[in-house]
Amino acid sequence: MYIVNERAEKIEILSRYRKLMQIVWTSASKEDLLMIRKAFTVAVNAHEGARRKSGEPYIYHPLEVARIAGEDLSLGPTAIVCALLHDVVEDTDYTLEDIKNIFNEKVAFIVDGLTKIKDVYDYTSNSLQSETFRKLLIAMGDDVRVILIKLCDRLHNMRTLDAMKPAKQLKIASETQFLYVPLAHRLGLYKFKQELEDLSTKYLNPAGYKEISEKLKSTKEEREKFVKDFCTPIEKTLKEKNFNFTISSRVKSITSILGKIEKKGVKFEEIYDIFAIRIILNVPQDIEKEACFSVYSIITSMYQQRQDRFRDWLTKPKSNGYEALHTTVMSSQGKWVEVQIRSKRMDEIAETGLAAHYKYKEVKEGELDKNLDSWLSKIRTLLDNKDTTAVDFVNDFKMNIVTDEITVFTPKGKSISLPFNSSVLDFAFNIHTDLGLNCIGAKVNYKVVPIDYKLHSADQVEIITSRIAHPEEQWLQMVRTPKAINEIKRYINTYKQGFKQAGQEKLKNKFETLKINWNENNIQRLVKALNLPNSTELYYKAFYDLITDNAVKSCFEKENDNSSWIFLRNPFKKHGKEDMSLREQIAEQIQENPEELLMKQDIDKLPYRTANCCNPLPGDDIVGLIREGAIEVHRTSCSHAVDEMSKYGNRIVKAKWRENEKISFLAGIKIKGIDRKGLLQEMARVISEVWNINIRSLAMESSEGTFEGNMMVYISDAANLQHLMDNISKIEGIETVARI
Repeated sequence: MYIVNERAEKIEILSRYRKLMQIVWTSASKEDLLMIRKAFTVAVNAHEGARRKSGEPYIYHPLEVARIAGEDLSLGPTAIVCALLHDVVEDTDYTLEDIKNIFNEKVAFIVDGLTKIKDVYDYTSNSLQSETFRKLLIAMGDDVRVILIKLCDRLHNMRTLDAMKPAKQLKIASETQFLYVPLAHRLGLYKFKQELEDLSTKYLNPAGYKEISEKLKSTKEEREKFVKDFCTPIEKTLKEKNFNFTISSRVKSITSILGKIEKKGVKFEEIYDIFAIRIILNVPQDIEKEACFSVYSIITSMYQQRQDRFRDWLTKPKSNGYEALHTTVMSSQGKWVEVQIRSKRMDEIAETGLAAHYKYKEVKEGELDKNLDSWLSKIRTLLDNKDTTAVDFVNDFKMNIVTDEITVFTPKGKSISLPFNSSVLDFAFNIHTDLGLNCIGAKVNYKVVPIDYKLHSADQVEIITSRIAHPEEQWLQMVRTPKAINEIKRYINTYKQGFKQAGQEKLKNKFETLKINWNENNIQRLVKALNLPNSTELYYKAFYDLITDNAVKSCFEKENDNSSWIFLRNPFKKHGKEDMSLREQIAEQIQENPEELLMKQDIDKLPYRTANCCNPLPGDDIVGLIREGAIEVHRTSCSHAVDEMSKYGNRIVKAKWRENEKISFLAGIKIKGIDRKGLLQEMARVISEVWNINIRSLAMESSEGTFEGNMMVYISDAANLQHLMDNISKIEGIETVARI
């Protein structure tokens, strides 16, 4: 518990300010230092008396954000000023005009980009989080420092998330994992990406995070000894060759380790690349590639290389600017070890991304490097589509934060870069809009393929068109690039606009028959109830008689039916709030006590459902998401739940199992191993040893001495499921056992 001591707090504030000034003292001009001091004074006065959820003075936060921007990213004085002021307009009486008058127009612009949108949205249809993120990226297009400061802000918020309520923790952690982690990755901020990712996992998958943290801690001593033994001969050889270098080891992130365990069904002890050796060469930039390849040659002459794990990002750097050589070699202890080789400049770019480009004068402060500007132009294409909702924009944006790209060729040999997994349609739209709109297939390497064919690097592509071809809804599932997405949506929307008048007439007649008033408010209400993107879609469906009388009636009867919300156990009566609307009651309950909902023992009487995408069991960390008059329960680590929470934070209800339920839940297990006689019989015996288990289905396939099987079982909780999996994994011949 935080104890307020105002005298000690003032001393701490001044101490943090002095540390901040020390960071820029040697590089900033006298005018810059005066501007930082002025920003500090404004921030202190503006946030006076305000405290964070932890109880600490609020000014600690902007001071820490400014320190991260200056120290970790080496951003200049303007960025530090904006970091100190980033919450002033949002949380205090200062306006953007005040900031502009006190400082300058550039500072005001960046602060505006960092300020959240104030409008209130109906939680059933719009996403304040998505609108804010779209605004952030619009500002980033003019000055990339907006997003860099925002990442510093998000990093400090994640470091101090313990003080927040559980539902708020899930909302912020989901946003971070869904949007800010891939954005940090795309900007080349490896250190930020790894810390943000692991801090998100800490709240979204607390059990997994704790387990891996403890295993990393317990194996640290053994790992350090192995690294020393492996590196000693390398160090000796490099010194003999007169290289100026440093060697360090990097531990894989907790999130990456968990991902590998879940995807590959392996144990912690079976992951060979938990750590990597990093060799950093201090050499002039004009010979750094030659030096890296020389060291690579030395390493591979000392240790046997694993050919399929060699990665050359010197000849062709990653799209986020990452440069290095990676190779995996067999150590004398019989373990595979990944070795990363790069120069000091490459290392700084790998750790701090775009910010390091400023240090090496490769771009001017606030501008973009060539690769990032090319990527951002794709994002601008998404932003230019006025028909796209904020939520659609975020989904399209997420899909296009790609580091893996492929290079394909036109029939005349021109190279085209596309995101990994791009289709023939993506290629066609990239060449020309009309080519995409009339595409019916392609010749890839002289072989005819359909429009959804996934392209590979070095493919040569010739598009086949027809005047009678035109985009359809399912085309959106075949494309990845912003241009293709936007052009298909634009065509379909224009096409559907042609049915507006006729659809309106049909729907109006339906309203008159059902004695419902025909007005804009009721039309929008029906759009939301049917979960449609806009009224154009409503009229289009009405024209084709896809909207039934029952669907319309149920929409306008909902407000008189409170029965579907019984799960809240009418918590409003004791507060005398019976006269509040149902929506107001729910919103207030979630705001006041979002973590209070417990899964009761008589769960069969409650209107909640477990999600099919992750099948949560009692004992799992779970979250409730309000959907269509009920609560859908997910595991907190479920990717679908993270997606939803990252956009609709106000739909979150932190849920937890009150006690072990007397009900069996369906769960799935994937098993792989060596096939042998009697294996199935032994598995049946092991399963019978775990209580409360009934097998619903068991499907196994055997090929060339190995087998793979999926088993669906009814089981009481997560602990029993883990016990079952542990027992099965001990059977001779079983290689991996993973929860589906």
